Amino acid sequence: MEEKILTLHPQGKKRGVNISQAKYETMKKTILEVLRKGGLTHHELTDAVERKLKGKFDGSIPWYMEGTKLDLEARGIVERVPGQKQDVYRAKR
Repeated sequence: MEEKILTLHPQGKKRGVNISQAKYETMKKTILEVLRKGGLTHHELTDAVERKLKGKFDGSIPWYMEGTKLDLEARGIVERVPGQKQDVYRAKR
C-alpha cells in the first residue's frame, strides 16, 4: 500500500490534503531546487516546476505543486513575501 502524507495549510484552520508521500517528496525537492535560484511569483514557480517535471510526473503538476507549496509554507520552509504587484515565494535559508 502506498504511504500518504496529510499536508498542512499556512492558515492553520484550513485542512491540508492527503497525497502520496513519493509525489510529495518529488514536488518538495523540485520546488526547493527551483526556489534556491531566487524568488518567484506563483505563475513563475508553477511554470518552472512544470518544465522540470513534464513527462516525469504522474498526475496534475499544478495541483500537487500547490498542495506541497502550501505545506512548505506552513512548515516554514518556503516563505511568501508580499510584493507590490504579486507575492514572491522563496526558500528560507
